[in-house]
Amino acid sequence: MLTPAQSDRLDVILVSPRNPLNIGAAARAMANFGFLHLSIVAPFAVNWMEAKSAVGAPDLLRDARVYDTLAEALAPCSLVLGTGSLDRRRPEQTILSLPAGAAQIRQALASAAESPAHSSRVALLFGSEKHGLTTEDISWCHALIVIDTADAQPSMNLGQAVAVCLYEISRDVPAESPLLNLKVADDSPTSDQLERLAGLIEETMDLVNYSTRGVRAANGEALRVLLRRLMPNEADLRRMMGLFRRILWQLGRTKNNP
Repeated sequence: MLTPAQSDRLDVILVSPRNPLNIGAAARAMANFGFLHLSIVAPFAVNWMEAKSAVGAPDLLRDARVYDTLAEALAPCSLVLGTGSLDRRRPEQTILSLPAGAAQIRQALASAAESPAHSSRVALLFGSEKHGLTTEDISWCHALIVIDTADAQPSMNLGQAVAVCLYEISRDVPAESPLLNLKVADDSPTSDQLERLAGLIEETMDLVNYSTRGVRAANGEALRVLLRRLMPNEADLRRMMGLFRRILWQLGRTKNNP
């Protein structure tokens, strides 16, 4: 099992869950393996707090945080991994098997716990029971974890998926393959910081008519994926933000003084 300091850095985030029973099952699985931080993003059912299957985890369910948007839930997180199947999509992010993804998360939690003064967190995302994570949801992820299942039934019940993933993360086993550069350190920017940089870049793109209004949303998702693939540190982030602020200032000056 992970140490309390390590497990305390993981946020389990359910995006648009529909069934209160599944939320309760996820909370119970978290309690089974020592994870305490549950976030619910835009729950479908207003009565999700009535979940009856959270046996042994009433406090965890009561303390769950509810957010209107995924951006709010991920704001303090420096590493985000999504879960899902690949039967109908081909994402740009690195695809990890569950054992490999669990090893990456264990490494990130260990490095985060070594810096108690730093508040960076790791997020594990689960999508709606109806359609899983959307393309926009996935754009917030550094990598995706896929649970191998039979071809005849590629998707898992939400509560079961949470339990399987957390069990694998809790196991102290060697990585099955070399670890990627997915770690949380003192200089790892949070999702909120990356989104502020993305906002500056998108503002610059708009001013120079880089994209039409119709493809603006798609470009925003592509930019979000790109920034997470680059994995900049805080110093790199400050330089890039300074650069784009200077470009915006110059563009505004040129516009006002043709």
